[in-house]
Amino acid sequence: MRIIVLTLFIFLAIVATRAQTNADSLYSIWQNETQADSVRVAAYVKYIRDNILFSNPDSALILADNLFRYAEEHNCLLAEAQGYRLKGNATYIKGIYSPSLKYHEKALKTFEEVGFKKGYANSLANIGTLHKEQGNFLAALEYIEKTSKILDEIDYNQLRVYIEGMTGSIYKEKGDYPRALESYEKALTISKEIGFKQGVANNLGNIGSIFLLQKNYSDALEYHEMSLEIAEEIEDKQQITSSLHSIGNIYREQDKYFYALEHCQRSMNLAKEMEALEIQKDACQCLYGTYKAMGKVNEALEYLEKVRVIEDSLNTEETAKMLEQMEFARIMLQDSIAKAEEARLVQEAHEEEMRKEETTRNMSIGVGAFILLLAISFYSRLRFVRKSKAIIEKEKDRSENLLLNILPEEIAQELKEKGKAEARDFDMVSILFTDFKSFTEQSAKLSAAELVNEINHCFEAFDGIIEKYNVEKIKTIGDAYMAAGGLPVPSDDSVKNTVLAALEMQAFIARRKAENDAANKPAFQMRAGIHTGSVVAGIVGVKKFQYDIWGDTVNTASRIESNGKVDKVNISQAAFEILKDDPDFAFESRGKIKAKGKGEIEMYFVSKT
Repeated sequence: MRIIVLTLFIFLAIVATRAQTNADSLYSIWQNETQADSVRVAAYVKYIRDNILFSNPDSALILADNLFRYAEEHNCLLAEAQGYRLKGNATYIKGIYSPSLKYHEKALKTFEEVGFKKGYANSLANIGTLHKEQGNFLAALEYIEKTSKILDEIDYNQLRVYIEGMTGSIYKEKGDYPRALESYEKALTISKEIGFKQGVANNLGNIGSIFLLQKNYSDALEYHEMSLEIAEEIEDKQQITSSLHSIGNIYREQDKYFYALEHCQRSMNLAKEMEALEIQKDACQCLYGTYKAMGKVNEALEYLEKVRVIEDSLNTEETAKMLEQMEFARIMLQDSIAKAEEARLVQEAHEEEMRKEETTRNMSIGVGAFILLLAISFYSRLRFVRKSKAIIEKEKDRSENLLLNILPEEIAQELKEKGKAEARDFDMVSILFTDFKSFTEQSAKLSAAELVNEINHCFEAFDGIIEKYNVEKIKTIGDAYMAAGGLPVPSDDSVKNTVLAALEMQAFIARRKAENDAANKPAFQMRAGIHTGSVVAGIVGVKKFQYDIWGDTVNTASRIESNGKVDKVNISQAAFEILKDDPDFAFESRGKIKAKGKGEIEMYFVSKT
């Protein structure tokens, strides 16, 4: 939904001026003091919008301040309105909706005061877009209706294209496909009449998406192919990727897998070039669904894992954004506290002065009333500070929980305090690997949804088990699950806890198989392997980070697992030597077993006594 709305928002920002005027020329007009205020302001706004806004919204926020200075120096309300509008667009692109709404509301009020109806209509549409993004469709439709009434008075068909498209997307979200189709067709007709090719491409794709939801594959394919042709002509990369993965989905539904893979892969390649994570996620899901339909489970799982990695990256970006917002709120809170303290000191000084100068009863009453007002004001300020602090604490807790879903607690704390987390060496870490036997054969008996649900059910249970034993989850790779005991905080009982966790995982899988067998459903059996040794652990990447571990211990643990047996926990000699005298365990020596790339390794089955 975010990609659809951002596409519409970008379109709204550029529809007012389509001429490709040179950036230097625009800036020259802005600096030319002989030009009228309206001409200079329009040139500067277009310069920022066409060259800076979408590539660097932070710079656009700074440059917008020039419009406020210009408004003050030249008594030009239009410059002030456009400044608010630019700031609203920039904060929206950054994903910070609350400030964006405030800026657009200020722009709306100022445009109304100036009497600039096009700007007023744009601001109404912008506010409607923000409500839609928050899922408040009723409010969004109200602002669309207000925009339409203004458009009845002025010639601004390109904005009409946008609001008809936004109306269609709202009805599409609500599942009212006939009304969505009606709005998209109106937008398409207007786009064709005014020669607006981007609007034509977007709305051909929108109509195709409705036909696809209605399983009308022939019409869906026709409209998406027309959209793709025009998008390629005008080099609209975002629409190209959207059309490509939609066409891929259509071909998959028609069992034309070769064509489906071709279009899905093209969409993936272009999405990577654009560094657009959400579009990459759509393309990966397209490839996953196609390989699954073809029965190629390994390839399907590869792209399912990529979907998860992208989702983790998107969650990480959201966490970083929340932390930035918390820091801003913290600064605002400190400012509020400082002002409250200043008010208190002023109050005390005033009270002292009034006590010295008090001579009459009337004056005393007046002073008392004044002090009472200050006290009320101060009390209100303290209440505001306490309430703000409570809100910030709540948001901090939400952010903390999100960050802890990505990183271990100690690593997350180090990252917040230092801005980075150093890689570390660990001498005694127990690496646990699990995977499902004959996974390809069993998964072929399940639908895509059933397969994902079954894997998720098992992995959610594993998550709970390792948390119980203070073992750290590292990652999942297809049907494999990887965890480690003894990091990021070393522990004397980490080897034992890792083995206990593995035994409980096997017990869960055994129960699950019994349940599925009784229901005549396909069931998985699992191998589990553990090796203990030294590793290096740290964060992979800078922005889209992931906690991971490296070293020969990891490779050996993987070989221990792959040479195990179902329903058993296979451990190495190193793990055995640490636990061999523990009365809670029984061991079965397997002798030396040849492992790929490792030669012969002494292995043991372990169980509870």
